[in-house]
Amino acid sequence: MGGLDRVYEINRSFRNEGVSTRHNPEFTMLEVYQAYSDYQGMMQLSEDLITSVAKEVLGKEEIVYQGKPINLSKPWKRVSFAELVKQKFDIEPSDEAGVMLSKLHAKGFAKEAKKLTRSQIGKIIEDILEQDMSANPTFVTDYFTVLCPLAKVKKDNPLISERFELFIGGMEVGNAYSELNDPIEQKKRFEEEIKDLTKDEKKCVDDDYVLALEHGMPAAGGLGIGIDRLVMLLTDQPSIRDVILFPLLRPEGKGEAPAAI
Repeated sequence: MGGLDRVYEINRSFRNEGVSTRHNPEFTMLEVYQAYSDYQGMMQLSEDLITSVAKEVLGKEEIVYQGKPINLSKPWKRVSFAELVKQKFDIEPSDEAGVMLSKLHAKGFAKEAKKLTRSQIGKIIEDILEQDMSANPTFVTDYFTVLCPLAKVKKDNPLISERFELFIGGMEVGNAYSELNDPIEQKKRFEEEIKDLTKDEKKCVDDDYVLALEHGMPAAGGLGIGIDRLVMLLTDQPSIRDVILFPLLRPEGKGEAPAAI
């Protein structure tokens, strides 16, 4: 939109989510946008970037993470999210949230949940699939359009989006889209997403973003790579807190200074 064909940044990101060995509210992200590319181009970029980093840092494409051998040699495996979800849960991309949740219950998952949005259900599904993911790099493609408000749809199936998530060592390392650059469709997606949110999740349509799209944006591929998780893999560290520079820490007690790093 600003007239630059290629843009990237390495940033410190903050998200209000839970904490685990793989999740931290503050983390480091590489974000890339390339004009006249798409999610297929972002797959190639991911392969080239990560294998080159491994060879530069470790001098090889075969690594070991927490006892699991990982081969980073190209090309990487590709699997369909839509097919995995169909096989494991009998869920279709056209299913409403209530139908998805009922099918999860029938398979023995999320039984304590009574009502969830499709985005919340999508996160549950991703967490379940992540447990079965191969250690070797795997691109998971064909995500449901209702879970991808910023991605273009496939020309032959509008229920599926041009998006992938990259898993290495059984954890998500990257996420990419063919960026949606139609302002009318983008505003419609934002409005649909807001209607599907719970009272606690309510937010507004990003009118500034839609206005920027109205000025004109070429077809583009967008990619995000979790730098901290990539460092975990390359250094064989079990926890994301072991690799984040200058992590936020709680005070040891009231009025006391934070614990030493």
